[in-house]
Amino acid sequence: MRTHDPATTSTDNSFHCSVTTISRRTLLRGLGIFAAFAMMVGFAGAATAQGTYAATVPDNLTPPDGSVLLFELQADGVQIYTCEAKPDDATAFVWTFKAPEAELINSQGVVAGHHFGGPTWEGFDGSSVVGNVLERADSPDSGSIPWLLLEAKDHAGTGAFSTITYVQRLNTVGGVAPADGCDPSHAGDEVRQPYQATYAFYYATA
Repeated sequence: MRTHDPATTSTDNSFHCSVTTISRRTLLRGLGIFAAFAMMVGFAGAATAQGTYAATVPDNLTPPDGSVLLFELQADGVQIYTCEAKPDDATAFVWTFKAPEAELINSQGVVAGHHFGGPTWEGFDGSSVVGNVLERADSPDSGSIPWLLLEAKDHAGTGAFSTITYVQRLNTVGGVAPADGCDPSHAGDEVRQPYQATYAFYYATA
């Protein structure tokens, strides 16, 4: 004779529902990250900075082995400087870097996020990465800010920027501090110097 165990059936159903819920959550999260990534690259595939810039990027700006290029974005904005006294000479004033402020634009010309102090790169998917400068190299254009290699030191969110481990700043145009105009009478003044750059974002395969 076949018996029916309500407790077992209830437990099985509960387990099945839990697995289904987890699977749906995992799927939705995966789709969300894919959509965020697609927004970053502009539906044109992964960025090609590695191939495009491999011959021109200085060796000291190359991410460690195991780093893979995920995407790149173009920055269009300003580098902000304030007129401040030198730390070691209160009588001498210089333009001191404060923060960047730029839009991040994908390969289709669509704004995909913002770049601001930290330095921080933040996407419209809510994810962000904060970097720490490891290396720098002079720009081939003497009137432009240096090229950089940065290592991720903090993340937020679960989108496109959440797995980034290294960032390169390349192809800079402009952004350097003014050569003059900073003296005691202008202490506290702020200038916003237009700049453009390519930011290449990497993640670690290991």
